[in-house]
Amino acid sequence: MTIAYRAALPADGPALSAMAKRAFTDTFGSLYRASDLAAFLDRTFGADGLPSQLDDPDYTVRLACEGDTIAGFIKLGPVDFPGDWDAGAIELHQLYVLGRWQGEGVAPVLMDWAIVTARAQGATQMLLSVFVENVRAQRFYARYGFREVGRYEFRVGDQIDDDRIWSLDL
Repeated sequence: MTIAYRAALPADGPALSAMAKRAFTDTFGSLYRASDLAAFLDRTFGADGLPSQLDDPDYTVRLACEGDTIAGFIKLGPVDFPGDWDAGAIELHQLYVLGRWQGEGVAPVLMDWAIVTARAQGATQMLLSVFVENVRAQRFYARYGFREVGRYEFRVGDQIDDDRIWSLDL
């Protein structure tokens, strides 16, 4: 397996949208009503969501690809969480790796890139949210020095999940 890493381009929008929808559904799909999940996926990863951000200078997206297949991605951008955050804060919005590539070193390469990139952009703090029951992700972020700093209500349709906000000083 050879993974290549590169910046996402607007032309990657449809393939990235499909990959993100699949990754979210594979991991969390069983938690939600089908109609709520479909609406969330369309809003978050449909044409007006993630693909529209690929040419927005406020967002930076990095892909991990095996051939023409997107194996994973990471997205940095402005902080969307409610609250009073440092002016130098940046949010890690998504870090998704499809199951076949999990445990193969893709996520650490993407995370290392995100930290270096955020620092190069002048960020002083990186924030992210993680589902309270996603222990695997929590362990991954803890290895990088992230710590829990708050709670966040993550909404998918009528369902509100208990997410935790984690922070890393850069």
